[in-house]
Amino acid sequence: MSPQPYAFLGGKQVPLAEAKVGVMTHALHYGTAVFEGVRGNWSEKHGKMFVFRLREHYERLLRGSNILKIELPYGVEDLIQITTDLVERNGYREDVYIRPLAFKSAQLVANLKLHEVESDFTLIVVPFGAYIENDGAIRCQTSSWRRPDDTMIPTGVKLSGLYTTGILAKTEAVMAGYDEAIVLNHDGTVSEGTGENLFLVRDGVLHTPSETDNCLLGITRECVIELAQKEFGMKVVERRMHRSELYLSDEVFLTGTAAHLTAVGELDNRQIGSGQMGPITRKLQDMYFDIVVGNNPDYMHWLHPITPSGG
Repeated sequence: MSPQPYAFLGGKQVPLAEAKVGVMTHALHYGTAVFEGVRGNWSEKHGKMFVFRLREHYERLLRGSNILKIELPYGVEDLIQITTDLVERNGYREDVYIRPLAFKSAQLVANLKLHEVESDFTLIVVPFGAYIENDGAIRCQTSSWRRPDDTMIPTGVKLSGLYTTGILAKTEAVMAGYDEAIVLNHDGTVSEGTGENLFLVRDGVLHTPSETDNCLLGITRECVIELAQKEFGMKVVERRMHRSELYLSDEVFLTGTAAHLTAVGELDNRQIGSGQMGPITRKLQDMYFDIVVGNNPDYMHWLHPITPSGG
């Protein structure tokens, strides 16, 4: 890797230690930022970093930026090139997390008129292993915190201010001895995890909350739906679901860039299915892990390969 890590800020690469913003930055005070979490999966076999669904992540970032009136001088192709150059320069030969952030950068407070506040873009790349347990099944708690409704704040994109709810729910669950939390909507229907989409399996059918259930329009979620239908011939139903349905499921699992595919073996001290990773979760996870490291030629179009510097 590079002798010192680099970031992108203010239109150029800078040493990570120098990538700083002022204490009056608008986004710091008001959560006026949009971010993405992108996985770079290192393959020793291929000698490449495979960045997963990079284009789709930047398309979503720009949609979120439009909502917050964040105007960037970059299109999707520009952002892909900025990312490629930064990953190459940092030279990591291990899994990384890529964090693009579009934010209101003006050094001012007490201005709530988004169209008057200037914007900027930053990007960091950091080594990143397992976010939560992937090999077994995790224990979850239904959170006392509720997912905001889309009429309160847009829930289909990754707005920084929206993530306080997930952070509160995750903290509550971990402090109570669980691994993760399931977050409900205000009416008690299921939305998602603290940073993951949710699926349940019952009688061989895959179910997941619909886009109108205030869940993030997850990129990994979209991939799992496609794999289930195309590769395994499964029926996938997107619909509203109740908390008790999770208890009655054969399998439950979470999906996300950080979490990959993670089985849920217990919810609220109630065992789900066998309490272990179920067969459908297993076969989806196995295929997914093959894809993200470039071992499945049918899905290379999901990957953006990068050769780190020095390789």
